[in-house]
Amino acid sequence: MSIPTSRTKEPGKIIIDTDKCIGCGLCVKVCKDFSLEIVDNKVRQKSESCFGCIACGHCMAICPNGAIEISGRTLSKEDLFDLPEKESSSDYSSLLTLCQRRRSIREFKDKEVEKDLIEKILFAARTSPMGLPPSDVNILIFDTKEKTNQFAKDLCDYLKGIKWLFSDFSLSLMRPFLSKANYEMFKDFVQPVFSIYQESMDRGENVITYDAPVAIYFYGSPYTDPADPIVAATYAMLAAESLGLGTCMLGAIHPLVQNGGKATKFRKEHGIKYKSREGLFLILGYPDVEYNKGIKRTFASETYI
Repeated sequence: MSIPTSRTKEPGKIIIDTDKCIGCGLCVKVCKDFSLEIVDNKVRQKSESCFGCIACGHCMAICPNGAIEISGRTLSKEDLFDLPEKESSSDYSSLLTLCQRRRSIREFKDKEVEKDLIEKILFAARTSPMGLPPSDVNILIFDTKEKTNQFAKDLCDYLKGIKWLFSDFSLSLMRPFLSKANYEMFKDFVQPVFSIYQESMDRGENVITYDAPVAIYFYGSPYTDPADPIVAATYAMLAAESLGLGTCMLGAIHPLVQNGGKATKFRKEHGIKYKSREGLFLILGYPDVEYNKGIKRTFASETYI
């Protein structure tokens, strides 16, 4: 038994070197599949566990003597690396400064983003936490302004083919089946967005990807924890900001290409492997504007229990 993903459906393999094991029990403490136990001052694998090893790697990463190796589910001992010194990590003040200085940028210089910066962003995004390993997040990278603009044009052409879905007549038919919130979102957001995309593109203005030199689409698979693409996109956004780039999250594109035969064709034509519950586009580039002030934001509620 193991937890299935699009990448693997087999459990990880736990290999224990009893000669190296000192029986400290750290591996048992961090294994939340409860696959391990200490017997006679040595770790061993239980005959039964919750799901089978999911290859999170916690036991392998915490063992002080290298007595445990995990293989399978895309993981191996070669994936281990020495952690950077704690003193070199960002403190709260520097992290808060990065977050406070960030604003959604939709105005970019006509300047390409160097490929090594894109790789650094992706490298950082790969460290994002996930619901269950291995990550089922998929990434589509448009690394030039020409590519991001072409995608925007293709999206508009696709939307023209399904424009009846955004008509008042269609909305009236769907009204009995929609919640109040979904109806209001469709009427007051989705319909206007559809019109704005079309009308702006007809004028030669791209308000879909905003002439960004880079766009990265984060999406999942049928097995993905729906939060995973959003978390990975957030890590990428912060990495890009740390490199001096401007960023903006775009949430409106993803739901438009999820349902129906034309959406399936559009995804296939653009290398999008799966229909996905959640997804985000991250656009980025060198900002053509600079803000002097920040704006305080609030949550809908903050309740201590």
